[in-house]
Amino acid sequence: MPLVLEHAAVIGNELALSFADGFEAYLPLPMLRRACPCALCQGEPDALGRVIRPKVEHGPRSFDLLKFDVVGGYAIQLSWADGHASGIYTFAYLQKLAKLPPV
Repeated sequence: MPLVLEHAAVIGNELALSFADGFEAYLPLPMLRRACPCALCQGEPDALGRVIRPKVEHGPRSFDLLKFDVVGGYAIQLSWADGHASGIYTFAYLQKLAKLPPV
């Protein structure tokens, strides 16, 4: 059964999500930014399949979330105050992040 996002809101320094199956998540914005799944943040495979993770520098506005948009009913795209907006976070990935122990 596909995950269905019912509500999303920024509350303080967290992104609050509720899904139709009753699952709720409160994800800290700094953790979400560091977990950005885009190729700029995570790297992408070369011709031999090797992934070299780029060194990502976060500035003072890197953790300020300006907006988010639902993408195709399966993900959200986060737009950060420093201009970064290429990460598309699937609902399954967000649920996985919510279940990780705090750092």
